Amino acid sequence: MTIPSTLDAGITYEATPEGSLITLWGEIDAALRDRASDAMAQVITHPGPVTIDVGRVTFIDSSGIAFILQVYMLGSEDGRPVVLQDPTSTLEDLLEMIGMAGTIPVVRTASAGS
Repeated sequence: MTIPSTLDAGITYEATPEGSLITLWGEIDAALRDRASDAMAQVITHPGPVTIDVGRVTFIDSSGIAFILQVYMLGSEDGRPVVLQDPTSTLEDLLEMIGMAGTIPVVRTASAGS
C-alpha cells in the first residue's frame, strides 16, 4: 500500500479560544491549493487573531507565499493580528526578497528548532 504524499505536506486549520491556527508542513506548493482555500474559508468565519505555524515547512513556492500573504491581508483588512510562527531563515529570506520582511510579525516558540 502506498502512503499518499499529502501526509508529508499539508495545510490545516484549527479554531482555538485565542483565534485561528493555520499549520503548514512539508513542501507547500500549488498541489495544496484546495487545502489553502479551505483554511482561508475557515479563517474568514472565525474571529480573532491568526497564527500561521510554518515551523515544519521544508519547501515553499510562490503559491505558498501567496497564501501566507493573503491570510495576512485578510487579517489587516479585518483589523485582526496575523503572526508567522517559527519561520525558517529560508522563508524569512524569501519574504525579504519580495519586500515583506518585517511586515508580518514573527513569533518563536520554545519548540522551534527541535
